[in-house]
Amino acid sequence: MKYINQFLIILLISFLGEILKCLLPLPIPASIYGMIILFLGLMTKVIKLESVKETGKFLIEIMPIMFIPAGVGLMTTWGGLQPILLPVSIITAVTIITVMVATGWVSQIIIRKSGKKKDE
Repeated sequence: MKYINQFLIILLISFLGEILKCLLPLPIPASIYGMIILFLGLMTKVIKLESVKETGKFLIEIMPIMFIPAGVGLMTTWGGLQPILLPVSIITAVTIITVMVATGWVSQIIIRKSGKKKDE
């Protein structure tokens, strides 16, 4: 029964994210709204960690299974993807490198700023 209650809390938050997506004219997915609501709820202690912890762990554990349909979809559309494989691969590689570099720079900036605050 505990898992059902926890799952219902997560579903309710996801539903609130869907409502926000319909109400706000921003190009943000409903799942992002839901994650923000859950994050704010946990940070403000409106939602206790114990009330979603076990179900959250379970959902994270089964997450790889959720990628199987996407992989099968890629396999079934291989004929259409084959002609554009090189451009897509280049775009993917450039995007990965760009994200890694940007993340590294931001991390270094945050570390330097937090180090300066400690020195003062």
